[in-house]
Amino acid sequence: MPSLDICFSPELLPLYALRGKVAVVVDILRATSSIVTALAAGVSHIVPFSELDDCRAMAAQGYLTAAERDGRQAEGFDLGNSPFGYLDGVLPVQGRGVAITTTNGTRALHLSLAADAVVVGAFLNLEAVARFVRAQGKDVVVVCAGWKGMFNLEDTLFGGALAERLAADFDTVGSDATLAAHHLWQQAQADLASYLLQSAHVRRLNGLEANKDFEYCIQLDTHDILPIWQEKRLVAHA
Repeated sequence: MPSLDICFSPELLPLYALRGKVAVVVDILRATSSIVTALAAGVSHIVPFSELDDCRAMAAQGYLTAAERDGRQAEGFDLGNSPFGYLDGVLPVQGRGVAITTTNGTRALHLSLAADAVVVGAFLNLEAVARFVRAQGKDVVVVCAGWKGMFNLEDTLFGGALAERLAADFDTVGSDATLAAHHLWQQAQADLASYLLQSAHVRRLNGLEANKDFEYCIQLDTHDILPIWQEKRLVAHA
């Protein structure tokens, strides 16, 4: 039986051997939720970057550019890190490529590329993630983007929710990290919004008046789409 493990922070990834495994990269608030939304809204592909200048340069190749630092849209970019940037109709996104850089999510993605498959997870596409990893039949590591290298609650809760979905097919009790995340999810799932109002990142977003983003990003299974890393970009898994 394959195993499911959870890496609470990208800083811990050197302790995980990703080769031969599936990496599920998650940054609930808000990078991976925005990536899922972008592809569902018709964006053709997404190229993640670690640095602002590298991302900005993609505008010359016809890309929309999206950048966030410390929760705010970076100056000189088309979009920030809100999923509503792909839904509000202000910029046409259908068929466009997007270059994106964020404080935590894109870094976690780049650090996970040693895995056999790298996919993007969010509460929005939780069942699509579960279905994909079941089909792979390989060990899975959920890579939580965290906040500037530190643990965060919302990404860990995603890991716990995924563990619950996969409990019949994966070893979800062999790792203390997975066990803890699942216990947290069992506490939170009845009222996820209220539970997460305690978290540092949600308080940070609400301070930026981004509570609409928070409410959107904690919805379950609204998108049957799976972003997957192929040819140095994220595309919708066929």
